[in-house]
Amino acid sequence: MYEAIRDDVESVINALRPLSASHNADHYYTQRDRYNQDAALSKSKRAALFIYLNKTCFNGLHRVNRRGEFNVPVGRYTNPRILDDEGLRLASKRLQKADLCCEGFESLLKMARPGDFIYLDPPYEPVSRTANFTAYAKDGFGADMQERLRDVFVALDKRGCRLMLSNSDAPLIRQLYRAFKVDEVAAPRAINCDGRGRGKVSEVVVRNYA
Repeated sequence: MYEAIRDDVESVINALRPLSASHNADHYYTQRDRYNQDAALSKSKRAALFIYLNKTCFNGLHRVNRRGEFNVPVGRYTNPRILDDEGLRLASKRLQKADLCCEGFESLLKMARPGDFIYLDPPYEPVSRTANFTAYAKDGFGADMQERLRDVFVALDKRGCRLMLSNSDAPLIRQLYRAFKVDEVAAPRAINCDGRGRGKVSEVVVRNYA
């Protein structure tokens, strides 16, 4: 999606326009099937479908099943803003200066140099057994992955990089990063099956600098 917006934003907009105009629940599920099953989609059409599904699915949640298929149900919105021409064109302009890659977080150890600023935003550690949202990726992101990420954080700190990481305010995260500066922050939370669970929740920001 980022590459399509960067390289050919007008094609993304043109592909998104009819999706926006035809939105309803039946249309959503038809397009969700198309997104999961049509391997011949062009990059711009696939990007448009991703945006459409993200803007119209339940709470904007991204989750896939064990086959890697997007499986979030349609959301209940009166008039979702699906197409934002101006925002997409601005994003395209900003992305002209960006290098995009999709690799495991451990690849940072090959790229990072002393003085680089690195922000890490991993899947959040669940704060309870009933709050596990890490399964939005087909392979999950459990405690072992959180520990591996901490090891990369430590290695980058020793290299002289400036680091910031966000995560849930869970005991595991506080234990893993106890050697660094950990600040508690109140963050808005819109994704929760129970509306009473939405609002401000406690998260942590970890830094290796003051």
